[in-house]
Amino acid sequence: MTERTLILVKPDGVARGLSGEVLRRVEAKGYTLVAVELRRATPELLADHYAEHVGKPFYDPLVEFMLSGPVLAVVAEGERVIEGFRVMAGTTDPTTAAPGSIRGDLARTWDLPVIHNIVHGSDSPESAEREIGIWFPGI
Repeated sequence: MTERTLILVKPDGVARGLSGEVLRRVEAKGYTLVAVELRRATPELLADHYAEHVGKPFYDPLVEFMLSGPVLAVVAEGERVIEGFRVMAGTTDPTTAAPGSIRGDLARTWDLPVIHNIVHGSDSPESAEREIGIWFPGI
C-alpha cells in the first residue's frame, strides 16, 4: 500500500552533516521525496507535533533539543514507507539499534541523551497524516 510519512532529521543529524546520508538511504530504498525543507522549529509547532508527550519527563528536554538548531523536514512516499522507514531508523535508543540502521550506524550514544538519535519517523498512518499536516500544511 502506498503511503506517506514524515521524516525529521533532528538538530544533531543536521549539525553533524548527516542529512544527505539520511536522504540517500531513503531514496536508495526506493521511496520518493515529496517535500524537503530545512527549517527551524517553533515552540508552537513542537507543541502540536509532540502533543501526546506533554507532561512526560522527557518532553521539555526534547522540545529544548528540537529548538537547538535546524531540522530537515521530509515527506516521503512509497509502499509501506512508514514501517520501512522505522526499520531503517532503528530502535529509539541508539545503543540497541541494529548495525545497518540509521541510528545504529550514525547516532552517538556514549555522551548524549537518547533523544539525540538523528531521526524521527511517523509511527502510524494516522500519525503521519497529522504530522505532515503540522510540518507541511496543504500537502
